[in-house]
Amino acid sequence: MSAPPEEPLLRVLRGAPTPEELAAATAVLLELARRTPAAEEPAPAPVAAANWHRPALTTHRTAASWRR
Repeated sequence: MSAPPEEPLLRVLRGAPTPEELAAATAVLLELARRTPAAEEPAPAPVAAANWHRPALTTHRTAASWRR
């Protein structure tokens, strides 16, 4: 049993392009697809922000912290 025919990736709706014009359009589309980031690439991991300037978020207490 043969597989059903696949739909074309590019279809001309109007006009009659020459083979050179189709090749040029295909080259442009391939270059645009190459420049687009792939969806499978993982997002960069978030960088942990330094919290030394936010004392409310730190767990470290100074020796004099009991006085406050």
